[in-house]
Amino acid sequence: MAKNYEKLSPELSERIREDIRNNTRPSFAAKGSDALRRDPTADKETVWRGAYARDVDKIMYSPFYNRYTDKTQVFSFYKNDDITRRALHVQLVSRIARSIGSALNLNLDLIEAIALGHDIGHTPFGHAGEKFISEVYHAETGRYFNHNVHSVRVLDGMFDHNLALDTLNGIITHNGEFEMHHYEPKPMKTFAEYDAMVESCYVHEANILTTLPSTLEGCVVRICDIIAYLGKDRQDAEFAKLIENDSDLGDEGIGTINSEIINNLEVNIIENSYAKPYICMDEEHFLGMQAAKRTNYDMIYKVDKVQRVLDVQVRPLMQKMYYKLLSDLKNGVTSSPIFKHHVDFIANHHYKAKKPYFESTEPNQIVVDYMASMTDDYCIELYHFLFPNDNVDFKYHGYFEDLYQ
Repeated sequence: MAKNYEKLSPELSERIREDIRNNTRPSFAAKGSDALRRDPTADKETVWRGAYARDVDKIMYSPFYNRYTDKTQVFSFYKNDDITRRALHVQLVSRIARSIGSALNLNLDLIEAIALGHDIGHTPFGHAGEKFISEVYHAETGRYFNHNVHSVRVLDGMFDHNLALDTLNGIITHNGEFEMHHYEPKPMKTFAEYDAMVESCYVHEANILTTLPSTLEGCVVRICDIIAYLGKDRQDAEFAKLIENDSDLGDEGIGTINSEIINNLEVNIIENSYAKPYICMDEEHFLGMQAAKRTNYDMIYKVDKVQRVLDVQVRPLMQKMYYKLLSDLKNGVTSSPIFKHHVDFIANHHYKAKKPYFESTEPNQIVVDYMASMTDDYCIELYHFLFPNDNVDFKYHGYFEDLYQ
């Protein structure tokens, strides 16, 4: 099938060239000089280091940033270096969003900060792990776990990074599972508003779907979260031998392979958003993106090969681990990994929060903080450490299994 890479219209291309040449580019970018922080005396913008560039650095050096590397994006239990892990996903979101943001004359440092931090609170085993933790956390506390909310908890609660309000807002509102045709920022002026929004998402599960970014940069990252996984998950499904090739899933008018999908949605967003105070795509591309996302759910995310091992093995693993760690915590078993690898780790870290973590945090929340921070392999190894007599064998798809067939 012939590939179709769309291009910007000649008219818009020329307009952008003229605006650059004449220094007349419209700008709706966030200004680092206006960045709000909990501690306004610190992390001020300098001539060589912008406010949001500081946030990028803080996120990349955050204690949990390394752990992106071994967290599932979609496919768990695959020993395959070609399948995306969450570390690559956040980089792809950043790259795609920066491409669009550059054309729209937005703040690229803010885009990068939001993109690199948006999944730092994600669990092992992807959205399945997120669901399993939320189930048991809600059963114990009546509160819900959501990775968007936990990402800002990591960066603004567990560790004191003094991030800008715009950065935190963009992270919690990044919801890549809920696409919109038109993204217009909803201003947020105070940390009091932000804190109320965060708390509302813990107590009302559906509230995360109603949050909207306060900046155009946040809007761009939100749509690019979808663009980044839409075609890449199809590519990964081919590597996982779930489909023959990514073009098997159809075109839907936006392309068949990852590079086409990214290019065509980028072009359409720029074409429909340049010099406007909102982010938009035309009806055809929006409906195509929705259709492609539904196809991914039907043909990739919900298929038995992907879901069964998670529901049958990972759910009971996480439930049993949760209650064991909660018991160790409440009974003061200081030799337990929840103390040695988590409570002590946070207490002794350079970026520790202002309040003493252990003394000021409810026990179920500590367990959730610990479990969400785990990588896939760590979670499995911890289970075997905690329950050495359990005869549980987690089957991985090996590097060479195709050679044994």
